[in-house]
Parts: sequence; structure tokens; C-alpha cells
Amino acid sequence: MTLMTGKTLAAWQQHIKHNSDDIAVLLEQHLAAWSSDDNAWIAIASPAQLQAQVDALLPLYRTNPDALPLFGIPFAVKDNVDVAGWPTTAACPAFEFIAEQDATAVARLKAAGAIMVGKTNLDQFATGLVGTRSPYGAVPNTFNPDYVSGGSSSGSASVVARGLVPFAFGTDTAGSGRVPAGFNNIVGLKPTKGWLPATGVLPACRLNDTLSVFALTVEDAFYIATLAGGADSADAYSRSNPATAPAAMPSAPVLAIPSELRFFDDAQAQQAWDRALDALRASGATLKPIDFSPFYQLAEQLYQGPWVAERTAAVGEMLAHPQQMDPTVYTIIAAGLNYSAVDAFNAEYLRAELAQKIQHALREVDALVVPTSPTIHTLDEMKQEPVRFNSHFGTYTNFTNLADLSALALPAPFRADGLPAGITLLAPAWHDRALADFGLRWQRQLALPLGATGQPFDAAAARLPVSAHHVRVAVVGAHLRGMLLNAQLTTRQAVFVEATETAPCYRLYALANTQPAKPGIARDASGAAVLVELWDIPLARFGEFVAEIPAPLGIGSLELCDGRWVKGFICESAALNEATDITEFKGWRHWVARQETRHV
Repeated sequence: MTLMTGKTLAAWQQHIKHNSDDIAVLLEQHLAAWSSDDNAWIAIASPAQLQAQVDALLPLYRTNPDALPLFGIPFAVKDNVDVAGWPTTAACPAFEFIAEQDATAVARLKAAGAIMVGKTNLDQFATGLVGTRSPYGAVPNTFNPDYVSGGSSSGSASVVARGLVPFAFGTDTAGSGRVPAGFNNIVGLKPTKGWLPATGVLPACRLNDTLSVFALTVEDAFYIATLAGGADSADAYSRSNPATAPAAMPSAPVLAIPSELRFFDDAQAQQAWDRALDALRASGATLKPIDFSPFYQLAEQLYQGPWVAERTAAVGEMLAHPQQMDPTVYTIIAAGLNYSAVDAFNAEYLRAELAQKIQHALREVDALVVPTSPTIHTLDEMKQEPVRFNSHFGTYTNFTNLADLSALALPAPFRADGLPAGITLLAPAWHDRALADFGLRWQRQLALPLGATGQPFDAAAARLPVSAHHVRVAVVGAHLRGMLLNAQLTTRQAVFVEATETAPCYRLYALANTQPAKPGIARDASGAAVLVELWDIPLARFGEFVAEIPAPLGIGSLELCDGRWVKGFICESAALNEATDITEFKGWRHWVARQETRHV
């Protein structure tokens, strides 16, 4: 059997395609190679559990492989997320129960063919950013075992970074899906709250929780989130994508950065950040310093105010048994009993005020970029200052869910001591795909090895799935870049995709009596290829765009030179009687340039 450690989704899919009948044996051998004393795992699937999952899926895969895009691919689940028939412990053995049903997001991945191979370690009750607050042991950093892995999703990040599974679920309230990604050179997707259902997920702070996805590449993380996401009637805080956000980031984005940064005297972290800024500038990004004080102030609220009482509510009766809890976790969660309902309401009013300032600060930029963590500490150092050093890790993460932002943690230039030092991109809710678009380009640019596997990043294969929340439109005339009506696209968050041509079966016309001048395009067997631009417009804004199109133009479907069909401008045939055939110019821009030259 081929060794599959360190492989991405595409590599797993390709291998399984040619070895589907042997997938149970492959998975059993894959798991058998793992160390028996690896404390990143709380529980690992037995051969019988693997075989049962494969047997349930194989008949469908044989008849309709497209229905199971993840068939046979192993994944891991943080142990505060339910998997039917498995214990859920939240890293507290006294809390353990056997889950009767899969969490909704887990069920969706299983329905796509994925094989759940184990439950992973975490900071107890998902309370911590360190990965050390667990009776199952502190999960070490995958690059240097003297250092922390980050938490609370320590186990999930570790098994992905080492390539044991290509993706894993974590959770993220204060940064638990991002800090471990930054410390282990992997991707951590912190989706918009409510995109991934929380049904079957033990809450830490229910109003500010979300499942998160760890993967070796942005492409894989976003694809998994797409399969697992979507509204769930069983989750009162689930949300539907409003389809108003852009599909991608501009090729030369404007990125906000904090005008003043805190590194807590960690010179190597600051130097790694400076190298990341140089790489961002080299990518074409413009960096815009902004006042970060509202972000810092909001970050402090999550643990230093009444919001901690959400954790108290989540733990419930376990709080009556402090001897069965991690001492640091107990101290943090018990503090929620010190606040009143009045305190909670006042905290919410302050959160709303600060969140509004943050949203305003992000209005003039494409995204915010910050260090994923301002520093890192050894396991021994964490024993000396378990609370203070943990709070350092949350400097650039704690505010995110309180402000309703989407986030994507990315690998970045390493520290001088060989430890990873990631960056995180943040934007308003539902900008997840735009962040992923930038993240994919970023991974291509840096081409860092994947996680701690040493495997190279395959830039040629990386791409995002087609978006169900955007419409791809071909424009041929006044909506082209630099033309008079282009703003009808850009003001609706449409983004340029590519310049291309239609199939060689269209004729292009300059319409008579139109202001501004407009072309018409019509399918004709004796036609030629016509130059067009493709734009992705948010689905919810598409109707507004179409409503502004005057007769005799409309929107239909155009065939492109590579066989794709997209929405595009069409023209009533009656309007062509008085129009000028300009097909020989191959495109509207060429025709306009010719007219301008003639009038000089």
C-alpha cells in the first residue's frame, strides 16, 4: 500500500479512485503506523469501526462515485464534537458520555464519504489557547516538542500538521481554530458564525462559538467547510449565507494592519511579522495602518468580563466538582458566577459599540491582517504563567467572534528559531470565500512545505470550488474594466475573474442611438470569437444589476471558447437591423479605440 501520510485531499482522492476496494485495508494500515502513545488522540477507530464505515459507503461509491467526493478519506474530530457511538469527553473524563447522534457537520462529511478515524485532545472544555490543560497530556508543538502546540484544538492541529489526516474539525471561540494553526504551519479556517452548524457541538460560549477546519491547504479547508456548512433548523444560531459578499479579493488588495502592535518582547515574532509584511507588499497588497484600540478593547472583554459566564452556563453541573476539572480551567469558568444579569447586558452594549467601530474601520479595506499570535512559549514557561501567557496568545484572536468577523489563519515566514509564525486575515461576516481566494494566492507565493510533513505545496493544483453564492457574468461592452458602466459591477461587490473569448460563433454589433454607446452580441454560425471579461457578482445583487440593463439588451447564456457556458449580455434581433457589424474588431475595446483614433 502507498504511504499516505502528508497527502492532501486531491492525493487521497486520486489514490482511492484506483484502489477503492482496498480502502479499508489502506486505512487500517495507515492507522496502525501511528504511535500508540500519541496524546494528540483521545480515541482512535478500531479496524472494525473503519470497516463498518467503509462497508456502508462502498456500494454507493461503486455505482455513483460523484455522490461521495470524500469517499475513504480519513478525518479527525475535536473531542467536544459528537460522533455517534463514540465518547465525548471535552477532555474531562468525569463529563464523558456516549453520543447518540453525529454532530450535523460530522454527519454531512460522512454523507460525502469521509471516514472518521479519531477524537482529538483539547484544552479542557475548550478553555485555553495553549494545548496544555488536559488530563490526557499537553500536546507538543510539531516543530519543537519543548513548545506548546496552541489550543484549545491542539490535537486536531497536531494530527493535520503531521499529515496523519488531511483535515480535522476544531472549534473556535477565542482563537482555538487559529492559534494552533499558526503554531504548526497549517491553515485554520474560522468561518462566519452560523455557517457551520453547532448542533452536536458542546458549547464553550454558545453566542461566540463556531466549528473550525484545519487543513494543509486553503483549498482543502474551504472545500471541507463548503461541504459541512449550511443552515440547520436544529441550531437556533445557524445562518444562511445572504450571498452579498465578494467572491474574491482584488489582485492588489488594500489590507489594514494595526498601527501599533504588541509582541510582548518577542523579537523573533516581530521579525517574522516584518518578513510577512514584506511578502504582502511583494504580492501587490497596499498596507494601511489603522487604530487598533477598539480591537484590543473588545479582545479583553471575552475573559475579563461577564462573557466568561457563557462558559459557566455551558459546563453546568460539572462546576460542582472542581476536583474533577483542570484547576486553571475551573478557576476561569467559576469566575462567571461573579457577574449579574445587569453586568451581562452592559457587556453586550459595550460589545455592540466596539463591534460597530470595528466594522467601520474595515469598511474601506479588503481585509485586516494580523499576526496569528504575538508570541509563543515553552511548556515549562506555561507552567509558570498559565493565565497571563495564554492571554497573550489571544491578542489578535479574541475579538473576532464578538465582532462577527470571518477569519483565515495562514502559514507565513518562519521565525529565526525554526518555529512557525502565521498570519491571519479577517473580514466581515460571509467574506470567507474572498479570504480563501487571497489565502490560496498567498500559499502559492510562499510555497512553504505543508505543515510539519516536509511535503511540497503543489501550486498548480490549487483552486477553489465553484461558488453557489455568485453568478459568473460575461461582459462585452460598457461594463468592461475602465469603461463608463463598470461601476454597476464594482459597487455590487462583483470581482474581475479573467479576460477570455466566446466560442467562434458570435457576431458583435455597435448599436445605434445608445448612450453611452453599447454593443450587441448575437449567436451566428458564421461568426467569430469575441473578447469578453468574466465577473463574479454576488447572487443577491444580480437582480439589481439585471434591472439596470435597458432594452434592447438582456441577460442570457454565452458559450465560451473552452466550452463553458456563463451568463452574459444578449440583444434583441430587431435592434440589429440598424446596428453596425463590428465583428472584425474582435472586441468592443478595439472598436472604441478605433473610433477615438478617427476623431483625433
